[in-house]
Amino acid sequence: FGESANVSRLIDSLIYGYDKRLRPNYKAAPVEVGITMFISSVSSISEVDMDFTLDFYFRQNWQDPRLQFPDNESELCISNEMLEKIWWPDTFFANAKNAKFHIATTKNAFLRIKPTGHVLQSIRLTVTAVCDMDLTYFPFDTQICSLEIESYGYSDKDIVYSWHEGPKDSVGIDSDVRMPQFHVKGHRAEAMVERLSTGNYSRLGCQFHFSRSIGYYVIQIYVPSTLIVVLSWVSFWLSRDAVPARVALGITTVLTMTTLISSTNASLPKISYMKSIDVFLVTCFIMVFGSLIEYAVVSFISNKAKNTQKRRNSDAAISLANDNKIGVSGSSTIASRKGFTLDLADGVDSEFHSTFNRKPKNDFKMPCSVVGQSEPMLRMKTTSVKKNNKVSRFLAHPSSIDKISRVLFPVAFIAFNLGYWLIYFNISRMPVPTNFVEI
Repeated sequence: FGESANVSRLIDSLIYGYDKRLRPNYKAAPVEVGITMFISSVSSISEVDMDFTLDFYFRQNWQDPRLQFPDNESELCISNEMLEKIWWPDTFFANAKNAKFHIATTKNAFLRIKPTGHVLQSIRLTVTAVCDMDLTYFPFDTQICSLEIESYGYSDKDIVYSWHEGPKDSVGIDSDVRMPQFHVKGHRAEAMVERLSTGNYSRLGCQFHFSRSIGYYVIQIYVPSTLIVVLSWVSFWLSRDAVPARVALGITTVLTMTTLISSTNASLPKISYMKSIDVFLVTCFIMVFGSLIEYAVVSFISNKAKNTQKRRNSDAAISLANDNKIGVSGSSTIASRKGFTLDLADGVDSEFHSTFNRKPKNDFKMPCSVVGQSEPMLRMKTTSVKKNNKVSRFLAHPSSIDKISRVLFPVAFIAFNLGYWLIYFNISRMPVPTNFVEI
């Protein structure tokens, strides 16, 4: 009981006549405030809100000569209520969105005072801070988020912040820190001076290096979209006459890819640049849309070939009817033409051979349906048919497009995947910068 009374009198003597409105060494050298931190957890990293949340123990060390006492007491460990009676730094987090003290079951804070007047304040905080993220390589990206510490009202003429145990050892991270989508790869502590219109302010910055885990996105996005593309290739093996099946399959895969793209981007901020996941999804969409367009081309060519065949059959029927008529009445007409003969070979490669034959009039060849047409006109038709011979055969077999697509689409998609994964997987394995402390 006597020892407690002595400590109580000592504390009363320390705060007697103490003016907490004035900083230590007022009008003299600035107060040096040493900072240490221990990160117990990283609650969340949000791409939509562009922020991250830390739960950590925050410790400040400074010296106040007014709190010196005889060294027969090694250290005073007293209630946090003592903070209401002494001066302490007005430290705040410059890039914080919000912060809170932990008060269960009581305020998580303590205060220690050494005989030399050195004060240690420790509190537990949860801070949500701004993190400007570059999502160009999402989900193969790495993010560097920082927490900035500064005095709100005192310039560097009054308070100078420093890392109490040096830049490498003043920040600790619990080895059990786990996040669903990120790994903490390292951290870096630095000191700087922030120049504002109200003066120059001492500032500390702690940067955290986060690497994203892609397992979730592989399972939820990459694998389903790949299977949808493969499913769209089934259309190439269906008959070109199976219109309902091929159209339904094409439209279903296109709509499914559209839904997948929309759901993926719904959980991400609306940014103006393309992400790596967009490159993959857009390529998959182009592949399934291309398979639908491929069938439209096949159907168009097939219908065109059928219509062409119908016209040819109709023309042949009309030509045959005309031949029958000419065969009856054409004999007398041609017989009146002296020495005129006509040879028609193979229907298409026909030529006229006109000679003055001095044989009797009854010595002539029977005419065909082309009698009465001029020789130049018939040669023009023959040349046109020869030039379009290959095109006609292609139009008559539209399924050859399906045969080409069965090889072209898979090869193109496999080549794209090889390039895509080689490039972006190497990006995701980039090492931690040399000036970071690896964890």
